[in-house]
Amino acid sequence: MAAGSLVITLKRSPIGTPHTHRLVLRGLGLRKVSQTVTRPDTPQVRGMIHKVVYLLEVKPR
Repeated sequence: MAAGSLVITLKRSPIGTPHTHRLVLRGLGLRKVSQTVTRPDTPQVRGMIHKVVYLLEVKPR
């Protein structure tokens, strides 16, 4: 299993994106553009990131 954490930043507005993508952003804890959160590097979080990768910037911590 992957260890560590990821720093995730919302770089683009979710306006006009599918409703399910906005729900994924909510699940990641992202609500505003330029907001940054830190999440554990798990397969579940990576799956969420993969779904909305076009809106995010992700860096390992």
